[in-house]
Amino acid sequence: MGRRSRKQSLTEPGAQPAPKQRLSGAERDEIARAELQPLALGERPLPVKIAACLAAALAIANVAFYFAGVEVQGQKPALVGVLLFAAVMLLAAWGMWTLRYWALLGFQALLAMTLVIAGLSLMVAGNLLAVILCVVILLGGGWLFWKLIRVLGRVKVPTLRGN
Repeated sequence: MGRRSRKQSLTEPGAQPAPKQRLSGAERDEIARAELQPLALGERPLPVKIAACLAAALAIANVAFYFAGVEVQGQKPALVGVLLFAAVMLLAAWGMWTLRYWALLGFQALLAMTLVIAGLSLMVAGNLLAVILCVVILLGGGWLFWKLIRVLGRVKVPTLRGN
């Protein structure tokens, strides 16, 4: 028997299929966007609930610690700074709870900065408690950051499909 072309050999039973063509980044992005389902009315995914509660808890804890007299590096923090941070966190909590894109994106930016600081702090941690704290922040914050990425896409879906 003579040599067969590659096309002929693939059509025969038992022949190996041709390897799949690798998709470009733009094609993969388009497929991912097509698979995203918009959030249903009143739907709040678990990562949004966790992020909103975390932001509210940070605001409340920050003010409570201030009035309890907790010092930071031996000094009492400025009341204006504490209240400003609390206001930003409460605004973020409200914005995330109501699925505002800006609030989710802003909280993710703060979360990313926290992850960088925790990672850098891990390198200079002086005791086991500091190491555990940094690892907990990295694992929990990393998980939340990753899960919020898909939520951001789902919040944005109606805008993407409307264009």
